[in-house]
Amino acid sequence: QVQLVESGGGLVQAGDSLRLSCAASGRTFSNYGWFRQASGKEREFVAAIRRSGGRTYYADSVKGRFTLSRDNAKNMVYLRMNSLKPEDTAVYYCAADPPSSDPYTLRYNYWGQGTQVTVSS
Repeated sequence: QVQLVESGGGLVQAGDSLRLSCAASGRTFSNYGWFRQASGKEREFVAAIRRSGGRTYYADSVKGRFTLSRDNAKNMVYLRMNSLKPEDTAVYYCAADPPSSDPYTLRYNYWGQGTQVTVSS
């Protein structure tokens, strides 16, 4: 059974840091993405990583503050979030295996259950 499980969310203050983890099981994936959905808003792209060349891609709103990395041996992906802002408050989702080569695609075949990140001002 293929499964993605996120962890690491929580309640922090503005300016703090968090590291989200995504553990994949059931198969290995080449490409991952992180997304977030704030209350009352649509899900939005946050970051993506591609196995080919290890390239990473970021939404403008998080560029310079968030860093996406992976540990292929552990089948893990990490999203390091620094300088958090109240507007980063959302449920964060890990996703894997996009059918498209577009690194900014919102379409992925596998999704985790999400982890809540709340940033207080």
